[in-house]
Amino acid sequence: MFDPAPPPLTGRRSMRQTWADITFVHWAVDPALVAPHLPPGTRPDVLDGATYVGLIPFRMEHAGFGVGPRVPWLGDFLETNVRLYAVDDAGRHGVVFASLECQRLLVALGARAVTGTRYTWARMRTSRERDRVRYETRRRWPGPRGAASRMDVTVGAPVAEPSPVEQFVTARFGLHSVVAGRTLWIPNTHEPWPLRRATLDRLDDDLVAAAGFGDLAGTPPDSVLHSAGTYTEFGLPARLRT
Repeated sequence: MFDPAPPPLTGRRSMRQTWADITFVHWAVDPALVAPHLPPGTRPDVLDGATYVGLIPFRMEHAGFGVGPRVPWLGDFLETNVRLYAVDDAGRHGVVFASLECQRLLVALGARAVTGTRYTWARMRTSRERDRVRYETRRRWPGPRGAASRMDVTVGAPVAEPSPVEQFVTARFGLHSVVAGRTLWIPNTHEPWPLRRATLDRLDDDLVAAAGFGDLAGTPPDSVLHSAGTYTEFGLPARLRT
């Protein structure tokens, strides 16, 4: 059963960061569509017969390693990810990143090497005027070069009690990834998101299709949320027993 409560994070910390000014756009899909994109030893995480594909732009702030100081400049950047949801045989409900756009080339290269995540280097910007937020990105490396996304969102009222779907797509405390052919579980913890309803005013997106999901971004999403953000810490990776 899916548990939306933040778990305790034991052992050493590997990373810490703040995710700020974040928008969650999600589409419900058949789990069979997602299954080929997941690491060995995991399967689609399902709620009421569906799983979800998310398009999620945000601002990374004050990122650092372990308990040391934040990394200047490299620790602050914009990011947009296409993400999926998986569960392993140990019952750990996590995120799988189909792609991650990032402003910092060194961050993209380092993350690909160390965590196996599919970081890309992109030209990105965001702006906000009152309750209207705009996110823009265009991929630089690797291909498909020029894959882009523009999202305009209006932020609405606070969410007093998240629905099961809203919990499912936001209350995630780890990720599954593949490094050197081995599936890893990387745990993290954070406080519940301070969520707000949001309206998707405009979306012109190539990233979801580039990740292998066709014209999904051209259809109305099933959930749109926004959050001012939250602070998170990551533990050390653990290898899945497959």
